Amino acid sequence: MSQLVFLVPLFPLIGFLITGLGRNYLSKTATGYIASGSILGAFVVSCLLFSQVYESGNGQVFTLFHFIQTDGFSIPFAFQVDQLSSLFLLIITGIGFLIHVYSTSYMHEEDSHHFARFFAYMNLFVFSMLLLVLGANYVIMFIGWEGVGLCSYLLIGYWFKNGDYNYAAKKAFIMNRIGDLGFLLAVFWMLAKLGTASYGEVFAQVATLSTFDITAITMLLFVGAMGKSAQIPLYTWLPDAMAGPTPVSALIHAATMVTAGIYMIARSNVMYTLAPFSQGFVAMIGLATAVFAATIALRQNDIKKVLAYSTVSQLGYMFLGLGVGAYTGAVFHVMTHAFFKALLFLGAGSVIHALHHEQDIRKMGGLKKQLPVTHLTFLLGCIAIAGIPPFSGFFSKDEILMAAYVHQPWMYIIAMGGALMTAFYMFRLYSLTFLGNYRGHTDPAHPIHESPLSMTFPLIVLAVLSVVGGFIGIPAVFAENAHWLEHFLAPVFQESNKLVQHAHLGHATEYMLMGISTVLVLIMILVAVKMFGKQDVDVQKEDTGIKKWMANKWYVDELYQAVIIQPLHIFSVLLKNIVEKNIIDGAVNGVGKLVHYGARQFRLIQSGQVGNYLLFMILSIVVFLLIWFNDATIIKTLNNIF
Repeated sequence: MSQLVFLVPLFPLIGFLITGLGRNYLSKTATGYIASGSILGAFVVSCLLFSQVYESGNGQVFTLFHFIQTDGFSIPFAFQVDQLSSLFLLIITGIGFLIHVYSTSYMHEEDSHHFARFFAYMNLFVFSMLLLVLGANYVIMFIGWEGVGLCSYLLIGYWFKNGDYNYAAKKAFIMNRIGDLGFLLAVFWMLAKLGTASYGEVFAQVATLSTFDITAITMLLFVGAMGKSAQIPLYTWLPDAMAGPTPVSALIHAATMVTAGIYMIARSNVMYTLAPFSQGFVAMIGLATAVFAATIALRQNDIKKVLAYSTVSQLGYMFLGLGVGAYTGAVFHVMTHAFFKALLFLGAGSVIHALHHEQDIRKMGGLKKQLPVTHLTFLLGCIAIAGIPPFSGFFSKDEILMAAYVHQPWMYIIAMGGALMTAFYMFRLYSLTFLGNYRGHTDPAHPIHESPLSMTFPLIVLAVLSVVGGFIGIPAVFAENAHWLEHFLAPVFQESNKLVQHAHLGHATEYMLMGISTVLVLIMILVAVKMFGKQDVDVQKEDTGIKKWMANKWYVDELYQAVIIQPLHIFSVLLKNIVEKNIIDGAVNGVGKLVHYGARQFRLIQSGQVGNYLLFMILSIVVFLLIWFNDATIIKTLNNIF
């Protein structure tokens, strides 16, 4: 069965080709079936591969052909199926299928041509992400990495007639290119020092490298991860990516693009374990991002922007886990986050669909009666992300927090502060959307109604997963050897675990920390519901002071505009007007003018007088002879004559 691994990316690729090339001929129904069916086919094969890896306990590498062959190194086009990649295959294809099904109704207002174009982009996006995960070396990963970046540009700018959406797409594309440069340099460094980019060979030889080389490679890889997974300072593209349709936001934020950086570092865990400086840097950036993004989410009023900054914050927790050596915890949180964040985004899409594209939560309220399924599933997603036991988010976030406490207690305190803010802003969002009175404009011609089954079914499935998904990672404090995911992923992280022996908390301490965090989270939830769930809540009051700074995202975009974008723009104008026009164009035009002048003068030789032509011929013969004989011969000849 493992020999069929190529079918996993092939199905979405075929879906892309059919829907893309046949966009002018396919009906919406046919497009939906083809696009969703291709992802379902990939999911089925992924399930079979996962079960085989689970039963055998071994990973395999399948080489399809030699991609690059030189005297110095060989890079095969190969797929690696092991515990880590098979788990990500399930997440990508499973969540991707649900989002595709949801999209068939959400995008129904588009005409057939653009409807097919949307699904073609979605299929290509999934294909690129699968290629990234399946690649058995960093070069194949990079190809998928770039494909994901390209598809994100196409999907974010799907409504290309809107200038703001195009700007958001270009912003995402450029900021990701900054990170991609770091990734590419890391690959070049590996090839120069080790002569290979294949995972197995790199990890086997990496201990032979100097500390500087390992640190440089891991830091450059993390630059790539910062761009793709939206970490400080390359995070501002992700909230703006909300310009795309809501299913795109769910796909990017939940199961695919933003988790690529997590996957890459988790895959490279041996190198980071051998580079303590880089690992510590990952932890610091992750912690800073988690808390900083949470402060911004506290005062956002766009339903998708709140969830976007929540994603940035949760990604920070994942990097914190990677940085403190809790690789399993980080991957665990990737999985649970995929469940509840996809649920929350699709739930937000259901609300937006019901309110005819209204996204301002200040103009919502009281929707729990009109949207009962959306309300209940959204509430379950909010509880999960807040980290209330026994919901999935509790187990994965607790594992990261406990690892942070063991590593540095002050990290735990700061991370816990971010978790409390998460609970507060998520239930602020929930309360302003579903509780109290409706604050928007009513339209008798378009009453508020629940979404169709094709949209609510994915919500129900994801809600169930958000509730029970955490039980695959029950900590040892509740039951010894009950952490199924840890045992499953052990072969991937065993080398790192051999190099570093992690300390463990006592059960009493862990129970105490869990209890304190749960109580504090519940208090924050109650405060948020009390403040924003009232019938007469004032949502029109202007923010002042620090609230205004948070509402305006700490003016980071404005800072980047003033410090980076504007100076670069001015510099580019100077280069255009001075260097390009005067120097480069001047040199090119000068050569042309010189040739033209020389030609005008040379043509005067053509006088029509035969005597002049004979003179020039004789002179040319003399010059030829002088060039033919070297200087010594000429001098010797002249001495003999005279």
